[in-house]
Amino acid sequence: MSHSEGRSGGAGPFTTRLTWRPVEGGTAVWESRVARKRGLLLVSAAGEHEPSPRIADGVSVSRLRRLNTVAALAFTVGGALFALGAWVAQFGSSDATGAWIYFAGGLFFNTGGYASLLQAINAPRPEAGAGSLATRAWAWWRYEPYRIDWLSTFVLFIGTLVFGINLLSSLLQGLSLQQVNRLIWAPDMVGCILFLVSGHLALLEVCHGRPGVRSRDLSWWIVAINQLGSVLFLISALAAFTRPATGSLVNEDIANWGTLTGALCFSAGGVLQLFERP
Repeated sequence: MSHSEGRSGGAGPFTTRLTWRPVEGGTAVWESRVARKRGLLLVSAAGEHEPSPRIADGVSVSRLRRLNTVAALAFTVGGALFALGAWVAQFGSSDATGAWIYFAGGLFFNTGGYASLLQAINAPRPEAGAGSLATRAWAWWRYEPYRIDWLSTFVLFIGTLVFGINLLSSLLQGLSLQQVNRLIWAPDMVGCILFLVSGHLALLEVCHGRPGVRSRDLSWWIVAINQLGSVLFLISALAAFTRPATGSLVNEDIANWGTLTGALCFSAGGVLQLFERP
C-alpha cells in the first residue's frame, strides 16, 4: 500500500505503524494493534497538532467487539479452569478429575486462540490516500504471514492446538514412561515455546520494535501479563518431565504451581482484554 509522504515503523520486516498525509490534508497514523483491537486510527487535521481518533464503520466495529468478547471470555474461563486443574492436582485426589478440568480449559484456549486469529484476519485496513479505515470482506481464514498481528495470533492458535494433544493424551490410561514423555510432555513443551514466540511478536507489535515497558498502555499490560503466563507455563513444563530412571516428575510442586500461576496470568489478561475494545 502506498501513501503520500508516508513513513512506517515496526520490528524487522513487519510494519506496526504507518504515518501518512491523506488527500484531504493533515496526518493519519495507523497502528496495527490499535486498529485490530479498537478499530480506529488517529487523524490530525491540517494545522492541528493534537490527533483525534477516527473509528471504523459499524460493520467492522461490531465484528471486533464480538470477537474481542469471545476471545477475552475464552481466555478468562480457560485460565481459570487450568488454575483449578492445577489446584486439584496439587491438593485434591489422584484420579482423572484434574485431567478432565485441564481438557475443558484447553477447549476454551482453542476458542480464544481462533477468535484472536479471526480478529487479525478481519481487522479493518487503512485506505490508500484517505484518513480512514476500510472494512474487509469477512473471512474465516487468510494466509498473511507478512503481518505481525496475523503471525502472532496464528502461532498462538497453533500453540493451543498442540496443547490439545498434550491434554488429550493425558486422559489415556496405561502409558509407558516413554509414551508419557513423548505424548504428554513433548507437546506441552512445544506448546509453551509457541506461546512464548507469539507473546514476543505481540510485544514487538505493541512496542513497534524492541520490547520495552509502557506502563500507561493497556495493550502492553495485556501482552506482558500473558507473556509472564507463558514463561510460567514453560517452567511448569520443564518440571513436569518424567525421569525414566525413577518414573517421577522432576518437581511436581513446581509443575503444579507453575501451571496454576501461569493460568491465572492468562485469566487476568482475558479480563483486561474485555476493556480493550472499540
